[in-house]
Amino acid sequence: MIHPTAIVEPGAKIGAGCEIHAYAIVTRHAILGDGVKVHPFAVVGGDSQDLKFDPAIESGVRIGAGTCIRESVTINRSTHAGTCTEVGEKCLLMACSHVAHDCVVGREVVVANAALLAGHVHVGNHAILGGGSLYHQFMRVGEGVMISGGARFTMDLPPFILAAERNEVIGLNLIGLRRRGVSREAIQELKQAFRTVYFTPGSITGIAAEALASGAYASAEARRFLEFFSGSKRGFARARNAGDSADGE
Repeated sequence: MIHPTAIVEPGAKIGAGCEIHAYAIVTRHAILGDGVKVHPFAVVGGDSQDLKFDPAIESGVRIGAGTCIRESVTINRSTHAGTCTEVGEKCLLMACSHVAHDCVVGREVVVANAALLAGHVHVGNHAILGGGSLYHQFMRVGEGVMISGGARFTMDLPPFILAAERNEVIGLNLIGLRRRGVSREAIQELKQAFRTVYFTPGSITGIAAEALASGAYASAEARRFLEFFSGSKRGFARARNAGDSADGE
């Protein structure tokens, strides 16, 4: 379904069962999977806002099947020829949120109202980004992270954590882990890994690498948490204080 007042430019690729609502704009640079919904005044595939961007290059935006793009959302195309800004399957991008050029957003991610992603941000699967939260260019948000409203981040956020304020890690997203069916054994390993990384003096990267190499962590979740610290362009957000526990409830 494409509303008569919507603009779908020639060259746009629209999957089966998509809904393009009134006054939405889908540019020729957009690729929409099956069942994508684009609500009024959203713009999918607009030009990058990078000052060095060359509008003549052929780049795009790719939206996964079943994703819902609410009112006035903007998703900008990549700055590099032949590449796409990507939003995964079954995401919800709430009203007035922004996904900038070259971002990669995983599957089943919720980006709440007015949350803003700068260029080259990577967001893992199942993350929930609170309303009005802000994300610096080139940072990473790990899978299963839950962010409070109004928070702002310039540093990487490891998987499965709760985060708030400015670059503050609060604890583990235990409710989210349980809802996704993560085993009790894996959650216990994640708690230990969290405490080891955040409350052991020394280099956070080195501590995580040593913990990973120790063989003490068998669960995929704990190993993914520790592996996240192997590299970063932005550094890592830190726990609020040494008195915090891994229990994010």
